[in-house]
Amino acid sequence: MLEVNNLTKTFPSGGRELTVLHEVSFALNAGDAFAIVGPSGSGKTTLLGLCAGLDRATSGSVTINGIRLDELSEDQRAAVRNEHVGFVFQNFQLIPTLTALENVMVPLELRGEHGAQARATALLERVGLADRADHYPVQLSGGEQQRVALARAFANQPKILFADEPTGNLDEDTSHLVEKLLFDLNKENGTTLVLVTHNMELAAKTGRVLQLRGGKVVGEGERERGREGEIVG
Repeated sequence: MLEVNNLTKTFPSGGRELTVLHEVSFALNAGDAFAIVGPSGSGKTTLLGLCAGLDRATSGSVTINGIRLDELSEDQRAAVRNEHVGFVFQNFQLIPTLTALENVMVPLELRGEHGAQARATALLERVGLADRADHYPVQLSGGEQQRVALARAFANQPKILFADEPTGNLDEDTSHLVEKLLFDLNKENGTTLVLVTHNMELAAKTGRVLQLRGGKVVGEGERERGREGEIVG
């Protein structure tokens, strides 16, 4: 479902090249759950953006569902994201002028799909917010906004979901609720999950963990080996 080969990203900085990712490689099968961890500035969010086709690597390749992103134009990458990819962000990124229901409907309407309102309503019910459908983001708590964002992320039935610190702005109890919904929806839909987090407990709930430091892979392993402590440091 996702194949990353020797991914490198550099930026010009003060007349020289700053390497924020260096030859990162991994591959995920359909339905895998995968966490990327590491300290601030280690390249986690940069890697997530490259994997999702939001940015282009300096070298290396990313392939989603058999489609090589580095060979596509920006518009073509956007089309791939619309067809195959879902997103959940730390700051929710809901449209403030739209209700919860309308926010969930947006990706469906962009694709011109029929029955957008019915599917969006069903998704809001799935995340426990059927009674908040007509509320605007400012009228919702942080946890409620993130649940709306989860419903929106699954609206297009994505093949792969990228989640960037999805519980980073939530309290502990709300985080546990959002985590459960995230993994339950992922399992129900057979979606591949790529999760960036500082939360080692959350990372350990995935099948595999990749640790970055200074833009390089410094550890990788599988949950089944019982080595989470070694993997995430």
